Amino acid sequence: MKELKHRIATLDDIPAIKKLMKLSINQLLGPLLTKDELDASFDSMGLDDQLIKDETYFMIFSGDIFVGCGGWSNRETLFGGNHTPNRDDKFLDPETNSARIRAMYTHPDWARQGIGALVINLGEKAAKDLGFKTCELMATQSGLLLYQTQGYERIEDIVYKTKTGKTVPMVRMEKQI
Repeated sequence: MKELKHRIATLDDIPAIKKLMKLSINQLLGPLLTKDELDASFDSMGLDDQLIKDETYFMIFSGDIFVGCGGWSNRETLFGGNHTPNRDDKFLDPETNSARIRAMYTHPDWARQGIGALVINLGEKAAKDLGFKTCELMATQSGLLLYQTQGYERIEDIVYKTKTGKTVPMVRMEKQI
């Protein structure tokens, strides 16, 4: 396996990111959910271009191959894409709030090869550099094991309900950094 490298995503990267997100949701998360839960996942997940505009979203490569993406945020929104309701772009206070680990996706052919751990480490370091003491995330069923192995602890189990009434289970997690 080639060494993984990363760079900050740009708005020009959006088409490639969206393609990878769809593939990752369908192939890595899909087998763990019912069809209705998978439909709900597409409502609760996806591209949040605020992360790209804030320059807190990473693209991960093996050589020249785009293999994953994800990032972190110092804004209130915990999860979701541009289309997800209840978004809040208010900045967080590092003294009283947790930074957010956000929007992590891996190409299915590259699962369990360190991509998620790299994104988490990059995000935690950047958050710590800004004075955050904790990071928080919303885990999907396919991400739980990764987050647990990276030291995240389960805070709350939730069931996300879409506008159409479909639901998907998620887990809010947190870690001291």
